Amino acid sequence: MFLKIQFIVIFIYLTLFSKCHSKSLDTLVNTKVGLIRGLKAEDGEYSMFLGIPFGKVEENNPFGPSIPYGHFDGVFDANDDSAICPQTEEFNNTIVGSLDCLHLNIYVPNSAKTNAPLPVLVWIYGGGFQIGFAGRFLYGPKYFVRHDIILVTVNYRVGPYGFMCLNDPKVPGNQGFKDQLLALRWIKDNIGSFGGNSDKVTLFGESAGGISVDYHLFSKQEKLFNNLIIQSGTSFLPSLIGEPEETRTINLAAKLGFETTDLNEALSFLGKQSTSSVILAMRQVPRYLPCVENDFDDVEKFISDYPFNLDIPKAKDVAILIGHTDDERLVLHVNKNPDYYENLNIFYDKLSNAFNFTSIELADMVKYFRHFYIGDENITIKEQFNIIDFDSDFTYVHPTLRSIEKYKENDAGDIFYYVFSYNGDRNFVKKRVNITIGGAAHADEIGYLFDISYMKDEPSHEDQLVIDRMTTLWANFVKYSKPMPEISDLLPVDWKPVEDNLLHYLEIDSELTLKKRPFNKRMAFWDLFYRHNYKLQKGYRSRNN
Repeated sequence: MFLKIQFIVIFIYLTLFSKCHSKSLDTLVNTKVGLIRGLKAEDGEYSMFLGIPFGKVEENNPFGPSIPYGHFDGVFDANDDSAICPQTEEFNNTIVGSLDCLHLNIYVPNSAKTNAPLPVLVWIYGGGFQIGFAGRFLYGPKYFVRHDIILVTVNYRVGPYGFMCLNDPKVPGNQGFKDQLLALRWIKDNIGSFGGNSDKVTLFGESAGGISVDYHLFSKQEKLFNNLIIQSGTSFLPSLIGEPEETRTINLAAKLGFETTDLNEALSFLGKQSTSSVILAMRQVPRYLPCVENDFDDVEKFISDYPFNLDIPKAKDVAILIGHTDDERLVLHVNKNPDYYENLNIFYDKLSNAFNFTSIELADMVKYFRHFYIGDENITIKEQFNIIDFDSDFTYVHPTLRSIEKYKENDAGDIFYYVFSYNGDRNFVKKRVNITIGGAAHADEIGYLFDISYMKDEPSHEDQLVIDRMTTLWANFVKYSKPMPEISDLLPVDWKPVEDNLLHYLEIDSELTLKKRPFNKRMAFWDLFYRHNYKLQKGYRSRNN
């Protein structure tokens, strides 16, 4: 009874406070799901609302879709962003996490007012759909919130709990995507209470996060965004998605000592095991990835087909900022021992995984790609940068160009294309693995968008300039649907959108340079290859089917 009276008193106080003042946001916020108390940041002029639960995993179906969290009893203290979904984290290779992880973090500039709402930027992390978390350890907000935008970072399930895909309504697939969708619906309903504009939301993500953003564009669910930022990963990444498959889950149960051929028995067993046991066993089983879901009554479906088979009605008039780094696959292939290169069968492996070639066709295609990228040379350490080029082109660069064409075909708004090539002291991946040669690797740009906690040194002058430029470009896009509404000393070039026959792109290096059609000879080769083999992509379905 006392708690109920206390809740009513707080509610009356909030109501009176909002009427007597200029509607500035306080750290105690009244939302549709109840009162949420945040805290003032110590590194900038903003408030933090950390670890707000938006969904929960059903105990009797931990691999299935999540459900809305519901209302809070009393005041929810939003002061802990440490939640992480079950996984083997990347820094110490330790198994961490729990299923009480569907939380989001909201960072609100002090300038926010409920009667003058700010645009909202929602971050979806990468990690190959196997790892990742939304906390400040990697994704500190201070570089973004100083631009008078609200930043939201979202947790979602990964690995078997996020992407187990079965011909079964209990586990239909893409649960991680549906976690994100649940978060976006929560944001739509509640961000106004934090001074955010629910009608001006930009989604952005990198790698698996960028792919996620792209799939939200393709999905048939309601449109919960206005603009998109897609970094180093689109839905056109070859061999990314597959069909529902039961064998992997039965094998996963077997790795934990339970032998069965019955899927329901395997699911029941796995659902009773600790998340750490399941994640440990996953090291011996092929990883779970997004899939094309089957139809089930009363089950929400997120991916209905392979993206190259679909139209995108939601793309109409959506502004898109999209790009990649200049050496995406650098870390994967550089500085390996000689045996690594001698045993690398990369042309065969990549093409056979993504295309339905006959053995004769496959042998021919492997030969053509070898000749184009390495001539008649054997694969040795001398060819490492040519191998990096091939893998980068196959996995990220050409899929980005195919995505741009798809957006244009579906009447998207302005499309702004970039290539990040800067090599500084905050390159996220290269810095962590101590690689100094080459350009910018996959995910390297993250260090110039977020305040990464373990990068404790003050940025150099040159690094700070890249931070200022990139976060200004991204924030401008969130506010105005244009990264450069006007030329300035900080942004001295006019970033033009892609045109019908002009592939403008902005190279982001120590200087900003507007160029046309990156890696044009390599991309022309890939254009011809796809023109002749488009229908041989795995998953291709004729429109007449």
